[in-house]
Amino acid sequence: MAMFDLSLDKLREYRPEVAAPADLVDFWRRSIEKARTDDLSATFTAIDNKLAVVDTYDVTYAGFGGAPVKGWLHVPAGAEGPLPTVVQYHGYSGGRGLPHSTTLWAQAGYAHFVMDTRGQGYSQGGFDSTPDDTPYAGLNHTPGFMTAGITDPETYYYRRVYIDAVRALEAARTSPFVDPDQLIVSGGSQGGGISIAAAGLAPLAGIDLVGCAPDVPFLCHFQRALQITDKDPYGEITRYLKGFRQNVDTVLNTLSYFDGVNLGALATAPALFSVALMDATCPPSTVFAAFNHYGSSDKSIEVYHYNEHEGGQTYQQLAQLDWFAGIFGVAGK
Repeated sequence: MAMFDLSLDKLREYRPEVAAPADLVDFWRRSIEKARTDDLSATFTAIDNKLAVVDTYDVTYAGFGGAPVKGWLHVPAGAEGPLPTVVQYHGYSGGRGLPHSTTLWAQAGYAHFVMDTRGQGYSQGGFDSTPDDTPYAGLNHTPGFMTAGITDPETYYYRRVYIDAVRALEAARTSPFVDPDQLIVSGGSQGGGISIAAAGLAPLAGIDLVGCAPDVPFLCHFQRALQITDKDPYGEITRYLKGFRQNVDTVLNTLSYFDGVNLGALATAPALFSVALMDATCPPSTVFAAFNHYGSSDKSIEVYHYNEHEGGQTYQQLAQLDWFAGIFGVAGK
């Protein structure tokens, strides 16, 4: 894949007008308040993860609509807490997987809360995954998750996921291993988009984050993405609109409630983004649109010039290890 988007100089200045609905904040505040009418019911059950240096707890808590959402909480073996905590969201098709599969931040000495993504997880497998068993799924949609319930913000799939993400923060904060004042949200691709949304919604939920670290984030500047890439998952929306031609304005209105450009603008936590300039899945201009509109002035972005959607991978993890240690004020790291 060659570089197909704007030049890096133009990307750094790319600040498009992305229309935000007038009731954006009210919609999300109401969604959070509705979720809180269900008891959070967060449970943490110790399990054998087969690892010597990390202890793992099987997590269940009430997400959108009171539905049980699964997760893992990993901590350094023998830790007593409270610990600085990284809350991680997964990429499209991913989920919490098996308990030994995602433990990096616990290995670094932090508590590491991993949220399952409702209805997904098929690329990783595992057990006790989270179904999207809901009456809110809406009308006809293309295969995948991108157009489920897309004709109304109330029924759109990502309303459920974003509320699950906020409730994950609330659930994490109930654990004695977690320092509730030292939370960073992170994730790649879809997980990056969810982390931006969580950072924007956290202030509405009365939660103060200390950082947001989205890698090659998805779910940003939808309209631009639909114009310049036909790669999935954005391609799911294109195919839907190819059939349901009458729904273009309705769909774009729904997406405006979930766009990382609009939700990131509400965020106050410092941020470390990453972008790959050959990424046709999450085009660079969509990432820079979210970065440039992001609400905190304390932000930076790592640029991977010759990478596609894989982005920086272990290079970005190294950058995050340094950045997290600085944010958390961890001596000697």
